[in-house]
Order: sequence, then structure tokens, then C-alpha cells
Amino acid sequence: MTTKTLLLAALATTLMAGTAMATDIKIGVLNDRSGVYADLSGEGSVIAARMAVEDFDAANKDINVEIVSADHQNKPDVASNIARQWYDQDGVDIIVDVPTSSAALAVSEVTREKDKVFINSGAGSTALTGDQCSPNTIHWTYDTYALAKGTGGAMVAQGDTNWFFITADYAFGHSLEEETTKVVEAAGGEVMGTARHPFPGTDFSSYLLQAQSSGADVIGLANAGGDTVNAIKQAAEFGITQAGQNLAGLLIFITDVHALGLQAAQGLVLTESFYWDLNDQTREWSERFAAENGGKMPTMVHAGVYSGVMHYLKAVEATGGKDTAELMSAMKDTPTDDPLFGQGEVRADGRKIHDMYLFQVKTPEESSGPWDYYNLLATIPAAEAFRPMEEGGCALVTQ
Repeated sequence: MTTKTLLLAALATTLMAGTAMATDIKIGVLNDRSGVYADLSGEGSVIAARMAVEDFDAANKDINVEIVSADHQNKPDVASNIARQWYDQDGVDIIVDVPTSSAALAVSEVTREKDKVFINSGAGSTALTGDQCSPNTIHWTYDTYALAKGTGGAMVAQGDTNWFFITADYAFGHSLEEETTKVVEAAGGEVMGTARHPFPGTDFSSYLLQAQSSGADVIGLANAGGDTVNAIKQAAEFGITQAGQNLAGLLIFITDVHALGLQAAQGLVLTESFYWDLNDQTREWSERFAAENGGKMPTMVHAGVYSGVMHYLKAVEATGGKDTAELMSAMKDTPTDDPLFGQGEVRADGRKIHDMYLFQVKTPEESSGPWDYYNLLATIPAAEAFRPMEEGGCALVTQ
């Protein structure tokens, strides 16, 4: 053999070895792309996932990533069918986002059956880390316990102890009502009634009239997205707050405030795990995100998708592959750390732990311009923000 032939052979061997070591990952972003949750998740979550892949520099770490997306229409049967097809036929390794708790619980079951990975950012039900927890699922961004503790706790502390709930009639709404009821009753308050509306809803007039006639201090809106926006708008038309009752938007996103406008939303107290203007790091990332999202700032769901994908890719790099058990173990054993949520951890029950924040919506006079919407009232430390693991009933905790 000539020297040239030997060099070419060595080069070919090196290239083949490099190709063999590369890991191919397919991420499925599954969410609402056309309904009441499209603004808070939708295409923004695809952008966030793509930014995570780019910022992680996956291509230069021998990790080839493809991102696909689909609309689950907020229906659990549609969500589970898409998840099954993605896993069985399309080679998807991990599903992210999935707002709508009933859809998220369905996807969690399919993911467990297929032994893949599910990192949820969009849903709120504590069942994901409670009696329906899964060794394949991580619940990343927020949940109804954290929302109830933040917003519900703040309103009870200021003396608003008698509540009436207007609740979306599915898993998320039920969970949010239940968790907030615990906070209210623990403080000696009373729940004076509940009205459950179809999901999604459009006309909230009859529910608001029931709440108004109850005489409750607070009307708790145990819904989200377009449902919450419509309920708040219709409450303003009835003059409910002017008559002395307070509205508690138990899950408010910055996109909801943007849709309402500060004139209507001012004074609302809300709980989130992320705000674009929280610090220099969140601002830098959010401005890049907005540049790709038509000028719209990210919600905490978008931030959660970015953060979750980042942690997953770190686990892929650390384990050198995509074995589900190894990846889940690595993600739980390794502390989380990123510019959007700071430091945290993934517990044995799959609950991702980080600080939560209590905000109040600014008045129009306080705001310096578009998307400058929140004043920070308090930081809820990670150790206090989420339900204690031993209280959730997750079988993984006792194993």
C-alpha cells in the first residue's frame, strides 16, 4: 500500500467512526396551534425548542436534532393518537409542551407505554407528578399547587377569604379549584359555590351572575388562556369589580395581559415561573425570541420548552445516546441550570423545582411601553413553591 492509500483509509475510518458516534434525536412539539391556548404555546414553543438546540450547539456535539410539530386541538384522543403515531412510525424520541391537562395525561400514558420521554411545559394538573406520575414524564414549568399557593395565598392574606369559582370543566380546572380551595380553607375561609363551564368557553354571563349573587369576596377563575381573557372582559361589562368583588385569575399568562390591555388588566395579581423582564439573562433571551416571534415576548410555557429541551440535550450528551432509563436518570441526578429559570432540580416524582414569582399587573401609567406589564411582589422559593413530594401519592417516591 502507498502512503497516500494508507492516509485515505485512515481518514475514511475516522469519518465512519464519527458518523457512528452521532446521535439522531427527533423532538415533537405537541400543543394547541389554533385554539384558546395557541398564543401561550403554539408556534412560540417550536421557536423555543429550536433556540435550545441552537444555543446548546447540538450539531457540533455530534447530536443531530430534527423538530416536528402538531396541533392536538386540546383533545386528549387527538393528542394520544398523534403521540402514538410519532413514536411508532415517525421516530420521535421526546415530546415537549402539551398544554391542556387532559391531553398531557393522555400523552404521558402513551409515552410510558412506548418507553420514550415526555417533558411537559404547558399543562398544570398536579396529577402528572401525583397519582398518575410516570417514570417517563417530567413536569417542568408550573402546576396548580404553585398557582394556588402564590395567587390564592396572596389574596387570602389580604383578607379575601370567601370564594366562588368559575372553573373549566376538565382536569386542569378541577385541579386548580381543588388546590386553591385547600389554601382558602386552611386560612379559615369558605368556598361559597362553583360554576363549571365547558372547555373552551365563550359566554360566561350566567356563571358570572351566579358568582355575583353569591356575595363572595373573590371570584376565582380556574381556567386559562382565551377562557380567562373572555371571562375578565365579560366581568368588566357586568361591573363586577366596581361593585366590590375581586377577580382572581389563577392562571394568567403575559399574552393574556397583552390581549386584555393594561386598562382592563391593571391590578391583577398572578403567579408565574418566568417573566421576560426579570433580569439581564431573561431579557437577552426574550429579545432574541421576540425577533423570531413577530415581536411577541415569550410566556413561561415557551421558556419552559427551551429550558426542558436544554436539560434533555445535556443528558443526551452525558449518556452518549438516547436510552430512556439512562436519560431519565441523568436528568434527575443532574441539577438544572439555565439562564431562564436559574438553578433547580428534577425530583423523583418528575416535578421540576425552581422559584416561582408573584406579580401584579401595572397600571397604564406605570408601564414604559409594550410588554412592560409586571411589578414583582414576591419570590416564592423553590423549596416552598411546589407540593411536598411525600404528599403527592406518586408511586415513584416510595420505590
